[in-house]
Amino acid sequence: MPLLSILFYLFATVLVVSAAMVVTIRNPVKAALFLVLSFFSAACIWMTLEAEFLSIALVLVYVGAVMVLFLFVVMMLDIDIERMREGFARNMPVGALVAGIMVVEFAVVMMSDRFDSHSLPRPVGHDADYSNTKELGLVLYTDYVFAFEVAGLILLVAIIAAIVLTMRRRPDTRYQSPSEQVKVSKSERLRIVSMPTEKRPEINK
Repeated sequence: MPLLSILFYLFATVLVVSAAMVVTIRNPVKAALFLVLSFFSAACIWMTLEAEFLSIALVLVYVGAVMVLFLFVVMMLDIDIERMREGFARNMPVGALVAGIMVVEFAVVMMSDRFDSHSLPRPVGHDADYSNTKELGLVLYTDYVFAFEVAGLILLVAIIAAIVLTMRRRPDTRYQSPSEQVKVSKSERLRIVSMPTEKRPEINK
């Protein structure tokens, strides 16, 4: 068996085991750490398939940003572990049913004639100067440039909508007005009160 196949089975085994631990472990912090391991294993598999850009993007975006933020949020929240255990036991039959359906669908697709190993072309390696990022950019900005622009427009609208929803005025929230604050003088904010001094009581010796 070649080294590439051994690495694939190794990373795939780690990925499946860590993904199973994410949904079965009861500690949310440990589940988040196993999810990080799952993302890293998937990035290693993409690296073996010469998808360097997707691999680095998965590590930087999900492992380096999203999962770290999620981990901090989970650690700061006061999570009721007992209630989570009750919810896990209650939803376990539905989760097992959905997982079983997904496994059957994958088995049906993989056993079809379209995935015959003799009919599929074998992937070939590339030279050392081959750039996966360059090839992805060429395809993205030529064949799929319209879809890319539409996706960018949708994200822009989503960002504007989020800003508008956040900046709306709420009657039960106090707001500061910097223009009014800089116009305030000392006499409007400071009042000097003259008070008589108190005598210190004498202590009988």
